[in-house]
Amino acid sequence: MPQIPSNSQDQNYAPDMMMPNGSAAMSLRGLAKYYGSTVAVNGLSLDIPVGSFYGIVGPNGAGKTTTLNMATGMLIPDAGVATVLGVDVWRETSKVKNMIGVMPQPSQVFDRLTGMQLLMYSGMLRGMKRAEAQQRTNDLLVAFDLEDARNLMVAEYSSGMMKKICLATAMIHSPRVLVLDEPFESVDPVSSANLKDILVEYAQTGGTVIISSHVMALVEKMCTHVAVIANGQVKADGTIDQVAAGEDLEDRFLQLVGGRHQAAHIAWLQGGGTTAATAATATTAETTTDGSATDSATK
Repeated sequence: MPQIPSNSQDQNYAPDMMMPNGSAAMSLRGLAKYYGSTVAVNGLSLDIPVGSFYGIVGPNGAGKTTTLNMATGMLIPDAGVATVLGVDVWRETSKVKNMIGVMPQPSQVFDRLTGMQLLMYSGMLRGMKRAEAQQRTNDLLVAFDLEDARNLMVAEYSSGMMKKICLATAMIHSPRVLVLDEPFESVDPVSSANLKDILVEYAQTGGTVIISSHVMALVEKMCTHVAVIANGQVKADGTIDQVAAGEDLEDRFLQLVGGRHQAAHIAWLQGGGTTAATAATATTAETTTDGSATDSATK
């Protein structure tokens, strides 16, 4: 069973932070994951309130997906503790998985099934009777505007339709916590708006939505809370206003994660025509010690 490291010096390991928060929708303490010498997640601690629409943001390689996989019972952590609504993810994994809905990636679903079959399968896999799974499947197909594609193989769905059916499989058992990794990636604006409406309505019923995203505007508009992750650690977390600290959220994000630098100047990259690029090439050639190159460039 993963344990919180006793020798960590990270500030997230303050004594009052050691025990998970049983009243939180999700509580993480000291989560860590290593791949050889690479540290993917480094003693990460976080509390996600019940009923919140929580955004987890960070640059590529920050540890967002790895953290969510450990927090939902899909990846064993090397250290730390994760609880969902007070239940230990790794001591009572089956119980936790009944309380959460994890949106699969398109590559993780059986795309040779029809949309209806995939939802029926997902519901019955959760222990539903056929009649109940059928009723919920019908309701979800209507809600997600997939009724006309119910008998179409999922492999033939568009990107937007694929995202919808993946989200529907995560919702069919009416989970208390939804976990979505980049749910709006490659989705057209209309499908994206429809997905947002469904998620907002779900959150208004008391459900907790956790999404990871790179799109700051989306997080700022939809989420009530946000955590900024970089290098496998939480750099800031709280309500949108608390994390933004009076600034634009994207500007604040760049301050927290760093890595922004002045754009490199590429002399030959000219959008206005070939004259400047040719001149730059000639100038470069003249500075070489290769006589043949100089002659060729200045002809």
